[in-house]
Amino acid sequence: MELSLKRPLLFFDIESTGLNIVSDCIVELSFVKVFPDTHHEIKTWRVCPWDYATQTQKKMDPRASEVNGIKDEDLVGEKKFIEIVTEVVDWLKDSDLAGFNSAKFDLPLLAEEIERVRAYCKNRIADPKVPEAKKAKAREMLSSLDIDLHSKQMVDVQTIYHYMEPRNLRAAYRFYCGGEDFENAHSAEADTMATYEVLKGQLEMYQVPDKYHEQALKNDVDFLAGVAGRPRTIDYAGRLITGPDGEAVISFGKHKGKTARSVYETEPAYFAWIENGEFTMDTKRQFALLRERFDSERKAAASKPLEGDDLNDAVARLKGKFQGGILF
Repeated sequence: MELSLKRPLLFFDIESTGLNIVSDCIVELSFVKVFPDTHHEIKTWRVCPWDYATQTQKKMDPRASEVNGIKDEDLVGEKKFIEIVTEVVDWLKDSDLAGFNSAKFDLPLLAEEIERVRAYCKNRIADPKVPEAKKAKAREMLSSLDIDLHSKQMVDVQTIYHYMEPRNLRAAYRFYCGGEDFENAHSAEADTMATYEVLKGQLEMYQVPDKYHEQALKNDVDFLAGVAGRPRTIDYAGRLITGPDGEAVISFGKHKGKTARSVYETEPAYFAWIENGEFTMDTKRQFALLRERFDSERKAAASKPLEGDDLNDAVARLKGKFQGGILF
């Protein structure tokens, strides 16, 4: 069925350096603009992610690269968002918007990139060191960004999908266990038994790979717990996850992507902030356990006799402090 449109509907999707809207950047942006007469136009940009403060290319999060296949070296020489923003806004101006899960991520990140350009232009205009010709260029660009994305209709296809095809226990039971609702739904015992039956039904249904599922389900708890590459969380709130090397990694805030160990070594007060902040008791406990472990490892290392290269390094440092037997 063709769409009934009064104005163009712009479908869009973004690939990015990561999932933090505040700090990450667009590296690929694609538009498919469908017009009321049903014809459509397509435009895709590959974008060099840019830090306007340092005037340097921002790095890809390795986890994002694993998903989208885009690496830092692929983006060198590509246009920065500020160099395409006028064209992007022209595509957006007369359209409503559509995407898959775009209301929660793609749209906020697109708006963030436009706001970064606005802020950069305003800073250029206000800077007395910037030549007047460049200020004029900044004013011209600023005037071209006269767009309010909040005023547009946003059709999120994922929201419609989940509304029409609920992803709850009752829907799963109907799908995997014979097409009927189970009795006493939302009583704890009935829900628990239904969950048990659903898992058995999933194991029966996905015994062999197909074009939609590269890997069959294995009747193995370790395998099932890791389906879809879900990160292994250390606390139930997911503030700490297990990194590829087994180290605890912080998954939010200013230290997102850093190991808890490196943060404790450089900013131990961060752990005190967690302890006193509005976090779950479980999150606080896991941070406290890590702190105890790091302190214990540090004490053990300090009391361990020096050997080999460590001993040689210590001797060399001591020699540097003495000259002719007198403390230098």
